[in-house]
Amino acid sequence: MEERISWIEHKGQDEPLFDEAFLRRLERLTLLSRRALAGQLEGERRSPKRGGSVEFADFRPYAPGDDFRQIDWNAYARLERFYLKLFLQEEDLCVHLLLDASKSMDWGRPHKFDYARRLAGALGYVALCGLDRVTIHAFYGAGSRTFAPHRGRGQAMALFAFLGNLPSGGAADLAAALRSYVLQAPRPGPLLLISDLLDPHWAQGLRALRLRPFEVTVLHLLSPDEVAPDLSGDLRLLDVETEAPCEITADPLTLRRYRQGVAAWREEVRQQCQKLGLIYVPLETDVLIESLIWAVLRQRGVLR
Repeated sequence: MEERISWIEHKGQDEPLFDEAFLRRLERLTLLSRRALAGQLEGERRSPKRGGSVEFADFRPYAPGDDFRQIDWNAYARLERFYLKLFLQEEDLCVHLLLDASKSMDWGRPHKFDYARRLAGALGYVALCGLDRVTIHAFYGAGSRTFAPHRGRGQAMALFAFLGNLPSGGAADLAAALRSYVLQAPRPGPLLLISDLLDPHWAQGLRALRLRPFEVTVLHLLSPDEVAPDLSGDLRLLDVETEAPCEITADPLTLRRYRQGVAAWREEVRQQCQKLGLIYVPLETDVLIESLIWAVLRQRGVLR
């Protein structure tokens, strides 16, 4: 494996996505699933189906046509009746990574979209190493791009290349994009949304995620200069997506009200997620990916 396994292009500069040491640490993690879901291929997830793993599940009476090799002869010796010994079957899940690639994500210090792509790459790699299938769906103003479901660690390079080449731009309709994906996705599973939620219809988008039984984690990503901007004086601000102007006087009172408004909005998002049964993780791009992965997401029950 190369020391620099993949690259992100941003403003004419190439930056490494991950190095080999970081990937080796990711291989020790697992994406948690809060309930058993039937997969399609054998993997490392506990399935509601019965199969041939080493973990005992139950007994059932023998029926003509059953595999006689599964008969429990110890039970026959005690009960003089034939019973089969059933085991839990381990199967793969499909992990859905939804990435907001709208123009509002192409902003901030540190840069939100670069951070989001690295986060999606890390989570995708963890899932691939766990033999889950991984799909990525990035949505933006003009449409979307999808990384079709892939399985196995050998698909990591393709996943990283997809993320490294993703464009951003336009004003995404969050509610429409999420509703369309949820209704068309082939099979529910763990779903992780990475977005700044800077859309007036963000609440409708979150409700759309409950149209099917996905296990949803909302990774709400903002940059520090959005949470607590360092501004002063009379300014004319432009909306990064619509270019609508807004004239302000950035005095201490205005900045304090702004910070209070951001805090209230985040709390509203948290309450909405709690009401819908979604895991909510507020993030800022100055948090190291390593700290996010090994501390925050493990504490929130997203990774183990």
